[in-house]
Amino acid sequence: MDTTKLANFYHGKTVLITGHTGFKGSWLSLVLIGMGAKVVGISLPPKTSKDIFVVTGLESQVSHHEFDIRDFEQLSTLFSAEKPDVVFHLAAQPLVRQSYLEPLETFTTNVTGTANVMEALRLSHSIGSAVIITTDKVYENREWIYGYRENDSLGGHDPYSGSKAAADIVADSYRKSFFSPEKYNETHNTLVATARAGNVIGGGDWSQNRLVPDIMRAVFEGDGIVTLRNPESTRPWEHVLESVSGYLILGMRLGEGDKGVSGNWNFGPSSEAFISVGEVTSKTLNFLDKGTMKIERDDTKHEANELVLDVTKANRLLGWYSKWSIDETLLKTAEWYRITNDDPSSALAVTNRQIEEYFYFQK
Repeated sequence: MDTTKLANFYHGKTVLITGHTGFKGSWLSLVLIGMGAKVVGISLPPKTSKDIFVVTGLESQVSHHEFDIRDFEQLSTLFSAEKPDVVFHLAAQPLVRQSYLEPLETFTTNVTGTANVMEALRLSHSIGSAVIITTDKVYENREWIYGYRENDSLGGHDPYSGSKAAADIVADSYRKSFFSPEKYNETHNTLVATARAGNVIGGGDWSQNRLVPDIMRAVFEGDGIVTLRNPESTRPWEHVLESVSGYLILGMRLGEGDKGVSGNWNFGPSSEAFISVGEVTSKTLNFLDKGTMKIERDDTKHEANELVLDVTKANRLLGWYSKWSIDETLLKTAEWYRITNDDPSSALAVTNRQIEEYFYFQK
């Protein structure tokens, strides 16, 4: 990854991010700000006062807009006013267990919201590239031991997975109908790609029913006991900056007019990071040097046991590779929470230091 080239591309550009108050959107925003981009954000308010968006003071660093992406009129008006060069669409209802409680809201947010973004893209003439972020859970999960590739079948057992698979199909339909690479610079000036990442972790995520936030709540706010439902479940764990770097490379290549990059892309860690929920918990508690875990199984909600991504395409065609090992990923994550728990005012400094370490100090 040529970080200098990335920074030169985004410097001075207007980048619109939906979901910028979320965990991944906040990290993406901070990386882009560091590269000299103007970030325009559309999102609902942050969930808690401890979210990374709040503790790093991001609201004062971006052009911040709070509204629901299901409101097409506001969305299209902002697209027209800001005339972004690049769009990253991350806004979503992102939680599996929440999707069982609010399935209709999950479907309308993830499917209609994505359709609204694609329609705003269609009506805009300023946008050179757009990256639509979905998830590894768009794949029809057959509990394979090998990785899913970009051309494997989509599906979804739970409302979250189903809604993200549907959103992926919506984006693909718009791409084929209105943003085809063959018609680039003839009928349109926008190239679109879809990005699917694995289980992303890192500092500043306080979402409910996610493993790392649950660990941190137990250790720093509770009795130190982390309760696991399915400790054998295996996921492709990666630091948030791994997926962010992939999105940025995609946005740059599309913005440079590389028609071959339009399409679907997986971003996941190396095979050594495909470890179980129990292993992640044990390693994280060791890095924190506190806390214990116990098992209370809950079979009332479906959860996949095996889910692995094949990232060969991104390796070979984008030159993208994950940088941090699973141990380094978990160490950086634990470090972020430990430092900011002791001194909340240090959140921006530790976040920017980890960004520097990932983008500028790694080989």
